[in-house]
Amino acid sequence: MSWGSTLIERIETKQRMSRIVKHNGTIYLCGQVCADAEQGIEEQTASMLAKVDMLLEQAGSDRKHILSATIFIKDMQDFAAMNAVWDSWVPEGFAPARACVEASMARDSLLVEISVIAAEI
Repeated sequence: MSWGSTLIERIETKQRMSRIVKHNGTIYLCGQVCADAEQGIEEQTASMLAKVDMLLEQAGSDRKHILSATIFIKDMQDFAAMNAVWDSWVPEGFAPARACVEASMARDSLLVEISVIAAEI
């Protein structure tokens, strides 16, 4: 879709949302959750971040170019365990702006979700 001289590219678009939206060199990912919601917080976080890696690569970026991340966590008692996985995933010196809030999830078994904004490489 073109708006004036600014191009907006939508990837894997369905009625409700696009998995990736690109605009002026910025990449917006839809909320990502784990592949297997029967796992614990560490496994759900690792699985979710693996999906972020895949989508960033598809969009022409990587985790070193993440500008902002918003993490939604079902229970703040899982905050430290989620952060342990997050901290090992974020490359040293490339931590994005980040917020983490406690939130209800779309499915009861989900423990964590992330929304990411990144720069295109």
